[in-house]
Amino acid sequence: MTDLVLLDVEDRIATITLNRPEARNALNGDLLESLTGTVASADADDAVDVLVITGADPAFCAGLDLKAVASGDPRLLGSAPTPEMPVPDRGPFGTLTKPLIGAINGYAITGGFEIALACDFLVASENARFADTHARVGLQPWWGLTVALPQAIGFRRAREMSATSNFIDAQTALDWGLVNHVVPHEELLAFTRKLAADIVSSNQPAVRRILATYDEGELLSGNDAWLLEADVAQAWFSGGQASDVAANREAVMERGRSQS
Repeated sequence: MTDLVLLDVEDRIATITLNRPEARNALNGDLLESLTGTVASADADDAVDVLVITGADPAFCAGLDLKAVASGDPRLLGSAPTPEMPVPDRGPFGTLTKPLIGAINGYAITGGFEIALACDFLVASENARFADTHARVGLQPWWGLTVALPQAIGFRRAREMSATSNFIDAQTALDWGLVNHVVPHEELLAFTRKLAADIVSSNQPAVRRILATYDEGELLSGNDAWLLEADVAQAWFSGGQASDVAANREAVMERGRSQS
């Protein structure tokens, strides 16, 4: 039996591939269970600093397998958050401690779109297409689409996508701020892994704390988010975690010169 999720760990980067291409990587219970387990395992792996998620061509993920939904598979229907669940634990993957980059190789639709929105940022192949088709198939989102999509592209564009179920292409996704980069299809993984390698070369505790501050700040008002950041910085210095700043300064300056 073919593995539904592929995992490759190299140079401290875990590349996770949805591998149900005959169904456009649509999420049935087995695939979702394997995917969430693989992501959690990679996040807990001391040999991994960055996670990359992609799909086996031609699609990234066509969303939930509607036959599995109709059958009432509890692994799909039971993945919605409860009032008792902390906000950071909600969504397809819950709380992750390491950066997650989405390498969107093709169609990212509905639940697959929500998986993309759960990533820290996205790189899109020129073949990528995005759509929220919940309303067209008669479903409601439960992995945070109505929260994460307007954060990415604004409320008016998010409302349009959800109400029309229209697809947007990779260039539109870039123009709207949904993705960070659009690259030729054959360069997608190499480009994404280069970004991941840039993250690996940084101070990992600092990377993880900054990304956690972003996540925590999203739940606060503007004023409280500023104060949170100040508190985190004070705790960082008080904990002695900034002791190697001076030693790193020259390397940072040299890298800046090479990129200018």
